[in-house]
Amino acid sequence: MLTKTQAIVLHAIKYGETRLIVDMFTKVFGRQAFIVSIPKTPRGKVKKQFFQPLTILEIETDIRPRQQLQKLHDVRLAAPFASIPFEPDKLAISLFVAEFLYYALRSEQRNELLYEYLENSIVWLDGQQSSFANFHLVFLLRLTRFLGFYPNLDDYKDGDYFDLRESVFMPMPPVHRDFLHPEEAQKVQLMMRMDFPTMHLFRMSHQERNRLLEVSLKYYRLHLPDFPEMKSIEVLQALYQ
Repeated sequence: MLTKTQAIVLHAIKYGETRLIVDMFTKVFGRQAFIVSIPKTPRGKVKKQFFQPLTILEIETDIRPRQQLQKLHDVRLAAPFASIPFEPDKLAISLFVAEFLYYALRSEQRNELLYEYLENSIVWLDGQQSSFANFHLVFLLRLTRFLGFYPNLDDYKDGDYFDLRESVFMPMPPVHRDFLHPEEAQKVQLMMRMDFPTMHLFRMSHQERNRLLEVSLKYYRLHLPDFPEMKSIEVLQALYQ
């Protein structure tokens, strides 16, 4: 049965001369992979530009559970970008976020609250004119709410350590090495309490921002099996020097 749903593009790779394999996170079906034909004529309805990272689409599809690659019956832009593809800083952030989600949502099923968080975050970044340098950090930390390892911030007390494996704040360091000392634990819990409109209140140096990104990615690797090294991180780390 044909179903319409919104979808966010995570990754696209060329397949032959006129086709793409596109991974998307959809509102109705969760993570899905599609085979997409791109017409050679510029007048074709389906455009290659539709499948740039984090593009928000409205698609019509008939999902066949036994098929690895699904087919699109219709596709159109749901929320055309106004700035992300045209501003280098936002483009670097969007490429990082798309690559991150490509790995983090490998087997994610239908989750409408998660989809709404992703879409709202992307729309916010596209519409923001300034004060978005910490976007990727807040995005990653708040995403843990939907993936099952968001720590209980009510347990935090000044001077606590943060156990990265168990996702808990504690007065003494654990016996293993995967923990944060009180100074960094305090920064992490503060960032987790912030949202996009308030994150500009947290000022960080270039080194501090990159260190928090490093910690965030380590945290995900401890909780998501086989989470790889990311190719886009070097460009992101070079921002705001």
